[in-house]
Amino acid sequence: MPLPASLADTLELPVLGSPLFIVSGPELVIAQCKAGVVGSFPALNARPVEKLDEWLTRIENELGEYKALHPHKKVAPYAVNQICHASNDRLMKDMETCVKHRVPIIITSLRPPLEIVEAAHSYGGVVFHDVINARHARKAAEQGVDGLILVCAGAGGHAGTLSPFALVREVKQWFKGTVLLSGAISDGWSIASAIALGADLAYMGTRFIATTEANADPAYKAALTQYAAHDIVYSNLFTGVHGNYLGPSIVAAGLDPHNLPVADKSKMNFGSGGNSKSKAWRDIWGCGQGIGPITDAPPVAELVERLKAEFEAARSDFLQRARA
Repeated sequence: MPLPASLADTLELPVLGSPLFIVSGPELVIAQCKAGVVGSFPALNARPVEKLDEWLTRIENELGEYKALHPHKKVAPYAVNQICHASNDRLMKDMETCVKHRVPIIITSLRPPLEIVEAAHSYGGVVFHDVINARHARKAAEQGVDGLILVCAGAGGHAGTLSPFALVREVKQWFKGTVLLSGAISDGWSIASAIALGADLAYMGTRFIATTEANADPAYKAALTQYAAHDIVYSNLFTGVHGNYLGPSIVAAGLDPHNLPVADKSKMNFGSGGNSKSKAWRDIWGCGQGIGPITDAPPVAELVERLKAEFEAARSDFLQRARA
């Protein structure tokens, strides 16, 4: 499917930088959009609730000024993630602020409420909803979402277990909207692979944690350059929803990553960890399986240029192989 109008001719790469709890702030989002990839952040990162209006104003002003100074550069739109769960008591207030600012893209997680879709559509915005299986995808499609984010095996943070080869091809059989793919995408080669598989956009999170503009602990950024896929642990202990986390951060919190209890899904939260001293995301670090190729934490602009070169090399290689 063609990309939504808001994305037409605005991207240097077919990439949406996924919203990262705590890590994504205006600095990261603005840098991503200036580099030509969609930047996003969870509304809950802006605290207190009044801060969201300030963040959106800053993002819009800085991107507007940049576009005026660089009229020939591709500047991507931004997105705001709404956690659609009963535990999020500021959801509708945050959505009112998003409507006020006419946020181009709304990313919904955990539940695709019709009222969020209708609110975004009222001003021409689009809604992408993340799912981990075809059943969830169909429910979201019934709510009128414009795109589905397929969160497959190996994605950082809350993630599913299905292979992208299975889920992308299954969803593409019936869904005609925009398809985004998440799961261990950390370089230009994996971006190209996602597109070759049938996705319209790659959904990248972990790689952007290791950047200058990310609001992450320096130790977190450094850890991403030191470990690999075998260090990732899949558990629902920390928030009530299964996700992928960096094993050494679990050890640092005083827990055994190979012997974690199972949490009660009905008691979902986004702050507590496995003990009273540790918290998910702050101390227990979300991390995807694609960290093996990460060796540094450069500025976003430098990273995107590198990803573009890798992406073009991968596409060229694919074409050569196809002709062979």
